[in-house]
Amino acid sequence: MGITSRDVARLAGVSQPTVSRALRGDPRISAETRRKVKEAAEALNYVPSEAGRSLSTRSTKRIGVLVTDLTNPFYPHLVAPLHDELERLGYRMMLFTERSDEVIASERLLDRSIDGVVLTTTTLDSGLPAELRRRRLPFVYLNRESGTPADAAVVDNRHGAGLVARELAGLGHTRIAGIFGPDETSTGRDREYGFRLALAEVGVGLPEERVRRGPFEYATGRDALTELLTVDPRPTAVFCGNDVIALGALDAALQAGVRVPDELTVIGFDDIPMASWTAFQLTTVRHDLHGMARAAARLLVARITTPDADLERVVYTPELILRRTHAPAPPD
Repeated sequence: MGITSRDVARLAGVSQPTVSRALRGDPRISAETRRKVKEAAEALNYVPSEAGRSLSTRSTKRIGVLVTDLTNPFYPHLVAPLHDELERLGYRMMLFTERSDEVIASERLLDRSIDGVVLTTTTLDSGLPAELRRRRLPFVYLNRESGTPADAAVVDNRHGAGLVARELAGLGHTRIAGIFGPDETSTGRDREYGFRLALAEVGVGLPEERVRRGPFEYATGRDALTELLTVDPRPTAVFCGNDVIALGALDAALQAGVRVPDELTVIGFDDIPMASWTAFQLTTVRHDLHGMARAAARLLVARITTPDADLERVVYTPELILRRTHAPAPPD
C-alpha cells in the first residue's frame, strides 16, 4: 500500500485530521505544527489525494475556463493572466476548448470536478449560463456576456466603437464601412451599435451595402474587404469588429493594391500584441486585457466563497490608439 495521511500523522505526532488541515493551509493550525507535518510528508514522499481532499472539503480548488475559439489570438492573451491570478488565489485552471459551449461542455462542467467556471466565448443565445445557475455552479463572464445575470468583467464596447466613429468623422470620412463580428455575441452586437449610434450623432450614415458581419476571424476581414472594395463608390475607411478581422482587411487591401492609409483607413478593436508589430502598426481600440482577466478571476473566487453576495459587473473603459493605418479622407 502507498503512504497515507495516517503515516504522516504518526511520524509528525499529530492526528490524521490535523495533517489534512495543515497541508491545505488551514489558519487554525499553528505554524510549528504545519512545519512538522510538512517535514513528515516530505520525508515519506507523501502526495495528498485530490479526490480525498475534495470529498472532505467539498472543494476541488479547480476552475474551468471555457474557450471555444483558441485559433483567435485574442484568447491566449486572456488565458495567461487568468491562469496567473487564479494560481495566486490558490486555484488551478482547467481549460475546456469545446467547439460549442452547449451540450458537451455542459456535461463536462457540471460533473462537480470544478468549483466554478469562467465563460469567455459565450453567445447571447447560449443556454449554458442558465444551466450553470440552475445547478448552482458559480460562473463569471469574461469579455462576453449572455442574458443570464452573473458577475462579469467586460469592456465598454459601445464607448470604444464610438471613439472610432468620431475619429473617422473628424478626419472627414463619409464613405465608411463596417466589418462587424457575429450579432449573436455581445461584443459583436455592442460594437456595431455603438459605432452606428456615434456616426448618426455626427450626421454620417452607414448603409447596409457597406456592412459585413462574420466570425471574429482573419478570413472575415479578408473576404469582406475584398467585397467592399467593389462597392461604388468605394469606402475610404473601414471599422473592423476586432484586430484579427482588421489584419485580414489589411491583407486584402495589400492584395488589391489599395494603399493604407492613403486610400483606405483601417481601424481595429482590442489592441492585441500583433497590432503593434512593425508590419501592421494598426490603429485600434485598446482596453486592459490583463486587468479584465484578473478581475474575472477575483470575481469568481469571491462568488465561490460568498455565494449570496450581490452581483458585480466590472467595466473597463477603452481608449483609441493612433498608429499608422488611419489618415484624413482622400479627395474625391
